[in-house]
Amino acid sequence: MEGDRAAQEVERTPSEAKEQQRGQSAEEGGQWEELEKYRKRLCSEFASISSSDTAVAERYLAENGWDMQKALNSFFDPPREQDALRTPQQVPTTGALVELTDDSATNTVAAVVESAGVCPQDDSTFSLITWNIDGLDSNNLQERARGVCSYIALYSPDVVFLQEVIPPYFSYLQKRAVSYTIIPGNMDNYFTAIMLKKSRVKVLKHEITAFPTTSMLRNLLAVYVTISGNDLCLMTSHLESTKDHSEERLKQLRLVLAKMAEVPESSTVIFGGDTNLRDKEVAKIGGLPNNILDIWEFLGKPEHCHYTWDTSQNTNLNVRYKCKTRFDRLFMRGATTGGQIIPQSLDLIGLEKLDCGRFPSDHWGLLCNFDVVL
Repeated sequence: MEGDRAAQEVERTPSEAKEQQRGQSAEEGGQWEELEKYRKRLCSEFASISSSDTAVAERYLAENGWDMQKALNSFFDPPREQDALRTPQQVPTTGALVELTDDSATNTVAAVVESAGVCPQDDSTFSLITWNIDGLDSNNLQERARGVCSYIALYSPDVVFLQEVIPPYFSYLQKRAVSYTIIPGNMDNYFTAIMLKKSRVKVLKHEITAFPTTSMLRNLLAVYVTISGNDLCLMTSHLESTKDHSEERLKQLRLVLAKMAEVPESSTVIFGGDTNLRDKEVAKIGGLPNNILDIWEFLGKPEHCHYTWDTSQNTNLNVRYKCKTRFDRLFMRGATTGGQIIPQSLDLIGLEKLDCGRFPSDHWGLLCNFDVVL
C-alpha cells in the first residue's frame, strides 16, 4: 500500500505536488513524515543489498517508483537505454561497437554475489587482479563484460588493473562496480584503468606518464594509495603490441622501471599489466633491476599460471596457430621501511567459457594474493 503511494508521489508534476501540499491537513502532514521514514528505510536496505551508498539507492528507487525489486533489477541488470553508452570516437577495431548490456545475457554480478557471498575483510592480506579485458573485440561484448564483472564480484579484490578498456565498458563498470573507485588512464579510444575498493584503499593521488614515441596510444597510469596503513604506488600499462614493435616496447619498459625507481623507498611499488614482453626482450636489457622482482618468478615459476595468452586453450580469436606466452606480468619493489608486503599466491582467472560460448577475454587474468606484515 505504502509502496503504491510512494510510486504515485514520484509521478506527480511539481505543480500538482504544490497544490496538494497547500491542501494538506495536519493528519496528511503526519502521513508525509511516515512516507519519508519509509523511503529512508528503503534506501538503507537497497544500499545494504547493492553495496552502494544512499544517494545511489535513492536515485534507483525514485526512478522505479520506490519499488525495491524493480530498483534492484534496474541496478543489477539495467535496460539498454539507461546503461548502454556508445563511444563518441572511433575505436581501432573491426566491426561496429555494441552495447554493453543485453537482457538475454547471463552471468550477472547479482547471481555471482548471491552464490559467492561476501568475503571478510582482513588487514593482514590484500588481493590484486590484472587483466586485459579485450574491449576492442566487439563480439559478445555484453556477455563478456558481465563475465569480467562476475569474476570481480566473486573474488572481491582490493585492486584491479585493467587494459583495453573502451568508453562504454568504462561507463558500465562505473555503474556496476559502485564499491570501487575507478581511475582511467585516458578516456579516448581504448585505455587502462585501476579499480580500488573503497573500504580498503585510500587514494592519495594519481598521475599519467605518456610514452613519447608510442604509435598505439599507450601510457603509464600510477596511483598512490594506502592499504592497511602501508604506502603503495600501483602502476599499470599496456606496452606496445606485436613482435615488430619490440624496440618501442623496451623503451616503454625502461620508462616503467625508471618510474618505479623514482617512488620513495618507504613505499611498496606494484606494476602489472599486459606487457607483451618476451623473455628474450627482458634479457636484452639485462633483466630487471636487483630490487625489482617478477612475482611469477619469485613464487617459483608456478606452471599452472605460466601462460596468460594461450591460443591452444583460449578460442576467442579462432585462429589456427597455437601460441603460448606470458604477456601479462606483475613486478614489485618492496619498501625499505615500515610494513612489508609479500606475494603469496598467483592464479589464472577467466578460464571458464560463458554461456555465449566464449571466454571473457582472449587473455587470462592474473589473481595475486599478498600478505601484509606489519
